[in-house]
Amino acid sequence: MNSRFVVEAVLWIVRTGSPLRDLLLEFGKWNTVFQRFRDWIKANVFQKLFDTLSGQPDMKYALAD
Repeated sequence: MNSRFVVEAVLWIVRTGSPLRDLLLEFGKWNTVFQRFRDWIKANVFQKLFDTLSGQPDMKYALAD
């Protein structure tokens, strides 16, 4: 299963408020998504992603004219 589908499935669940078992088949089997989500929670993947996206930008490569 592609990691992108897991992220999209999680976002779909958050957006719709639907239970995980009602996940659309286009995202894959709900149990597979749940297992990947659980593994990512244990590995702090979402916390690392949040920290990366919300952190201070690295300005050393910014160019000013």
